[in-house]
Amino acid sequence: VQLVESGGGSVRAGGSLRLSCSASGVFYTSYCLGWFRQRPGAEREGVAALGANGGTFIPNSMKGRFSISQDNAKNTVYLHMNSLTPEDSAMYQCAASPLGVGFCDGTRTGGTQAEYKYWGQGTQVTVS
Repeated sequence: VQLVESGGGSVRAGGSLRLSCSASGVFYTSYCLGWFRQRPGAEREGVAALGANGGTFIPNSMKGRFSISQDNAKNTVYLHMNSLTPEDSAMYQCAASPLGVGFCDGTRTGGTQAEYKYWGQGTQVTVS
């Protein structure tokens, strides 16, 4: 399994970005996917999750601004971010875990960062 993120960059406050996670070796009905970010001086936090059953989860603090979607034909999962603020500046990473392992049991949508098995290198987002 290989995850490669793209789409990061510099954007002005109030702007939008769409991050992509290209996943080789991943079939979305057999994997749980997640997006995480790590801001400077802060711990990594989850920002979106996509369960193997298609369910999605966005933390309350990001609802209305962030969303997650997938394109199975392109083997890609997206993180859509709107109304960005400087506090959204971070390294964003996608993660995957196979169905049947740990939290990814077909009913739960997302897990903690420790529960995801595969990680991408990340893409940097800077909002000014």
